[in-house]
Parts: sequence; structure tokens; C-alpha cells
Amino acid sequence: MPEMTVQVRWPDGLFRQYYSPSLVLHDHLTPGTYRVDDFRSRATTALDEASTRVRAKYGFACTSAAASAEEIAVDAARHPDSAEVEVVSMYPPLPGAEVASTRGVASLRPGSTSGGDAGVASLRPGSTSGIPGSTSIEEQS
Repeated sequence: MPEMTVQVRWPDGLFRQYYSPSLVLHDHLTPGTYRVDDFRSRATTALDEASTRVRAKYGFACTSAAASAEEIAVDAARHPDSAEVEVVSMYPPLPGAEVASTRGVASLRPGSTSGGDAGVASLRPGSTSGIPGSTSIEEQS
């Protein structure tokens, strides 16, 4: 089952990366801006579907998808529903598609850094911002 990450920039400027055990996030999101309440709804619906796919294939739900949904809910609660959150990138892209990013086409594989004018670095799965269970990406100067 292919896994993916989605990188977002919250209204306060914080960059965060969330994990999904399935490419189903592509069915619900594309790089661009969303109201916080819309993003939260789309992302949690997609992560619920991803967990259901894991259950169908392996016989148990995906706790990582549940953790990502919880992290999104916590992050979203820090902002008004009407504020805008930006989906910066989604990796990997769907088969046959280029890496889409609101900051240009860039390599956003876990463990790589985006080049050129992208202005953000990606994190390896498991690296943290100092908050247990989270991954964050701070904008570079």
C-alpha cells in the first residue's frame, strides 16, 4: 500500500507534515488554499478512508492515520475556521504526475530538501519539532 505525506502551512506560518498510509489524500486535497474548517474536514475524511483501506488489507486500523487526523484537529483548533491553510505539497504524486507544490516543482521525498526558491525543507519520517508525535517544518530564511 503506497504511503504519502502532505505538507501544509498554517495561518500562523507554521509548516507541518502529516502522514497517510494511502494515496487517498489525493482524492480530497490538492496543493492550494483551504479554509481551516474545510481542510480539517477533507483531511480527516481522507485519513479515515486510508485507515479503512489498511483495515481491509491487513485486518486492523492504521494508528498512524488516526494520529495524523488528531494532529490536524489539534493544529486546526488553534485557528479560526475561516482562516486559510495552505497545502504546500503532496508526496508522492499520483502515478504519472509531477510533484505539485504551491512553491514550484520540487523534490519533496522524505529525507530530501527542496531546492531553488522553494524555501522549505522536508523532514524524514519520525523527526520532530520537539512536540511529541509531531513533525514540523519551519520556513527557512
